Amino acid sequence: MELILASNNAKKLKELSALLAPLSIELISQGTLGIPEAEEPHPSFVENALAKARHAALLSGKAALADDSGLCVDALGGAPGVHSARYAQTAAQAVERDMPRETQREHQDAANNARLLSALAAYPLPAQRSARFVCALVAVRHATDPEPLIAFGRWEGRILDQLQGQGGFGYDPLMFIPTLGHTAAELPAEIKNAHSHRALAVAQLLSLMRTVWSL
Repeated sequence: MELILASNNAKKLKELSALLAPLSIELISQGTLGIPEAEEPHPSFVENALAKARHAALLSGKAALADDSGLCVDALGGAPGVHSARYAQTAAQAVERDMPRETQREHQDAANNARLLSALAAYPLPAQRSARFVCALVAVRHATDPEPLIAFGRWEGRILDQLQGQGGFGYDPLMFIPTLGHTAAELPAEIKNAHSHRALAVAQLLSLMRTVWSL
């Protein structure tokens, strides 16, 4: 089955493609079809994922999958939450628009991590830095699908006071997973894909696809 992924993030495409492999689903980035990113005005991950899935399905005429995910830090009242991808609005963003897409993301990731560390400076103890990665996945058969498939995953951890690891993306180098003894950025892809918030959400989604979509 072919699904349009409502994202232009190459790393997210690779990660989700691997997780969806058991059902032989081919994910195609909306960017390859010239579909712009949707607005994400909602306060919850589920609402934003649904909006993005319907947007991609409408403009592609095909079934679509959207992921809305982020980091929720307890000491910060759940922030950065749905604003995780743009937590730091840097002064250099106007210049960065001329950079390749992935370079822009790397700059944004660095700025986001710096702002998070600054926001948590008043909370130095590990017990004060509890957090979780959250992932909402929504799949629709078409833009007006009345029965979207909705899956949700949470991955518990805590925020370190410095970056550790070269893998992953986003907040992975700061998110320490106590049960695995490493940050998300230090984990091999096969381990991350077995335990992450996306892995948990995809497991639910695969089950729904098998029963509801009969895949």
